[in-house]
Amino acid sequence: MNDLTVALAIVGGVALAGVLAHGAWQARRAGPRRAVPSPAAAAREQLEPVLTDGDGSNLGAGGDTDGPDLTLPRSAVRRNPARLDALIDAIATLKPEAPAPVFAGTLVLSHLPPTRRVGSKPLAVEGLDPQTGEWEPISAGASYSTLQVGVLLANRTGALNEIEYSEFVQRVQTLADAVGAIAELPDMLDVVGRARELDTFASAHDAQLALHLQARGAAWSLGYLQQHALRHGFVQGPVPGRLVLASPEEGAPPMLVLSFDAQAALAEQPELAALRDVTLSFDVAQTEASHAPFAAWQSSASALAADIDAVLVDDNGRPFGVEAFASIGAELERLYAALAERDLAAGSPAARRLFS
Repeated sequence: MNDLTVALAIVGGVALAGVLAHGAWQARRAGPRRAVPSPAAAAREQLEPVLTDGDGSNLGAGGDTDGPDLTLPRSAVRRNPARLDALIDAIATLKPEAPAPVFAGTLVLSHLPPTRRVGSKPLAVEGLDPQTGEWEPISAGASYSTLQVGVLLANRTGALNEIEYSEFVQRVQTLADAVGAIAELPDMLDVVGRARELDTFASAHDAQLALHLQARGAAWSLGYLQQHALRHGFVQGPVPGRLVLASPEEGAPPMLVLSFDAQAALAEQPELAALRDVTLSFDVAQTEASHAPFAAWQSSASALAADIDAVLVDDNGRPFGVEAFASIGAELERLYAALAERDLAAGSPAARRLFS
C-alpha cells in the first residue's frame, strides 16, 4: 500500500457547488484570471435532458439563478441493510428467563439504549424470529426467541478498547434486566484482542484515493465547474458544495466525490468565487469493485481535465499521468484481493461498517 498512499492524497472533507457557461469562458480565456458568470437561462438551454425530482416536475424551473437545480438519480440496485456480523462485531446473546418463551418486540423497543453508540463504536440490537429463523432489527408487534446485542470491534477511529467494552457490558446487562433475560457475554480479553488485530488489518488495507485538477490558465467559477461536472454524470450531493457520481446501488455511498473549498460554496456571492484546484476522490472500501470505481475515477479525471483545461496532479503537485494510473491500478487489484480473502470485500456490508 506504500505506492498507493505516496502517489495519492488522502481525501478530506471539502465541498463544491455552482454553475457557469462554457461560451463565456471561451470568450475571456485571454483575459484576467477570474471567474466569469453566465446567464442561468443559457446554462439551462445547454443541459439535456432536463432533470426531475422523480414525479416529473422540472427541477430547473424557479430555482437558483446561478444554474440548474440537481438531484441524485434513483439507483437501480437496492442495498440490503447491514446486520451484525461475528467477523467484525462483539456479540452478546440474551435468552428469556423461564417461564417467558419469547421477547415481545414492543417491550424490547421500550428498553433499548437511548444512544446506539459505545464510545466511538456503533451498537445494534437484533432479534431472532422463531418463524423464519432469521435475525432482524427489533420491530413492534413481533416476537423473538433470542436477542443479540453487538458492538463494532473497530472502525476508522481505532479498535474497541477496555473502557468501551465495559460500557458495552453495562448496556447489555441493563437491557437484560429490563426484558427479563439471561445475558451471555463474550470474554473481554478475547474481544479486545480481536479488535486490535482487526484494526491492524484495516489500517494496512485502507485506501481513500484522491487527485487534484489544477487550472492551467484562468480560474473557474463555481457554475462553470458544476456545468461540466454535470455533463459527466455528477450531481449535487447532500453536503453543500459537493458533487457526487452516484452509485448504482440504492443507499450506498457515492462512487466518486468532486470537491473544493467549502468557504467558496457558502459565500454570500458564490458566483464571484474563483477556483483553481478541485479534488476528485473515491473511498476504496466503501465501493464495490464490480461497479468499476477506479475506471470511473480515471476516466472522469481525464475528461474533466480536458473540458476545463486542467492538469492532473497528486497531493504534492507532481503530474499525474497514465503511468501513475497504471501503477495505482495494479496496487488496487492486490488490495481488493486481500480484502476479499478476509471476507471483507470492498463495498460489502461488513467492509462499509469496518471502514467507517
